[in-house]
Amino acid sequence: MFLQIVTSLALLLAIVNGAAIPSGLVPQPTQDGRIVGGSTTSIEDHPWQVSVQKSGAHSCGGSIISTDIIVTAAHCLQSPVTTSILKIRAGSDRRTYGGVLIEVAAFKVHEGFNAATMANDIGVLRLKTKLTFGSTIKAITMATATPAHGAAASVSGWGKTTYGGSSSSQLLYIDTKIVGRSQCGSSTYGYGSSIRETMICAAAANKDACQGDSGGPLVSGGQLVGVVSWGEECALARFPGVFANVAELRDWVLQAQKTV
Repeated sequence: MFLQIVTSLALLLAIVNGAAIPSGLVPQPTQDGRIVGGSTTSIEDHPWQVSVQKSGAHSCGGSIISTDIIVTAAHCLQSPVTTSILKIRAGSDRRTYGGVLIEVAAFKVHEGFNAATMANDIGVLRLKTKLTFGSTIKAITMATATPAHGAAASVSGWGKTTYGGSSSSQLLYIDTKIVGRSQCGSSTYGYGSSIRETMICAAAANKDACQGDSGGPLVSGGQLVGVVSWGEECALARFPGVFANVAELRDWVLQAQKTV
């Protein structure tokens, strides 16, 4: 369930430097994405979900962790992205209208983010105007421990509903299950050593996140446990969705929100 463009330059550099490129990390024609096999939902059920917009169009998902801080994926914020083209829409289950549209004052990408391996795929945005919390806009708590293999989880977003298909205008979600890092990197699945300690996986039959869902929330036990990151196409049986592991990256987020 790969969800964003990995630039040709990044791939070329990775090849030149001999870095391993995870299967599925290839340039994509659009930055849109999807929830595959999802069901429509309301923002009241996912009030931490935001749409990260570039130049007026939905690009990625994100999660509210405080009145002015959004967590998203590092690959959503790669150059040539600047604050001048970034806004977030919060409080709406529609990516094109409703809720509030707020400009971004600053953002920070994890210093260890690697576009070839997708390690440390996390970043934070600071908003120009603080959010007003209510039934449609709320913060979600970041997990302090990685959920167990097999734990129930959910993913939400406005991404594509089929690989290479159209994006959803309505917020969608799927129920899924956590696949532990050791299991995700085992011979049961196709990723092998591409699964790093800053990653966590989730899988469900014929359900997945995909292009355009990047940066969005993986939630388990009412906590943010993952950030949509990458994968091999979408909803393929031997390739779970791969997420930045929030429990492993939480300390970085807490520090980054102080300096962004």
